[in-house]
Amino acid sequence: MLTPTHLKATFDAALPYEAYFATGTPDQQERWGEFERLARAHAALNTAQRSLVGDFTRKINLLVISGMWCGDCAQQCPLLAIIADHTPMLDLRFVDRDQAKALSDTVKIAGGDRVPTALFMNEDFEFAALYGDKSLSRLRAQAAKALGASCPLPGADVPHDEIAATLADWLAEVERVHLLLRLSSKLRQRHGD
Repeated sequence: MLTPTHLKATFDAALPYEAYFATGTPDQQERWGEFERLARAHAALNTAQRSLVGDFTRKINLLVISGMWCGDCAQQCPLLAIIADHTPMLDLRFVDRDQAKALSDTVKIAGGDRVPTALFMNEDFEFAALYGDKSLSRLRAQAAKALGASCPLPGADVPHDEIAATLADWLAEVERVHLLLRLSSKLRQRHGD
């Protein structure tokens, strides 16, 4: 199911961030938009991070299995859009988990249909990496809340440092995949570098 042909077809049918965002209900769009504004104000890429992604030389096709209804998606997918805004080498697309059930079933994490799940592919739509459900910083923050002495109310604000740390986690994974592709013998031969 993760053949380049299938992944390309799924990617081609998937939506760019703004179009995916527009599929949400007004309440979902409000929640995603509010988080994106907060992230852009308090966790934007710094100069070094912008330079890093601006220097990418390998195309990454990034397909995110998501759900507009999903709180974790609302608090992570806009961060991917922020990263993609700073490099033409990252082509970011989204599919709804329930509309891409066959793909979601193929990439279950810990036996579940986790979202967001990011499938990284090279320029030929060959599978390169899978990353998902939550970044390490997000998992740590949620564990501290869920396993700690007190749990926050649903919908509680996400601390700015948690947003910045989650953005850094996703950026680190994008960089890791870029380096994996940059060092690929096949791609180095093709691009003469």
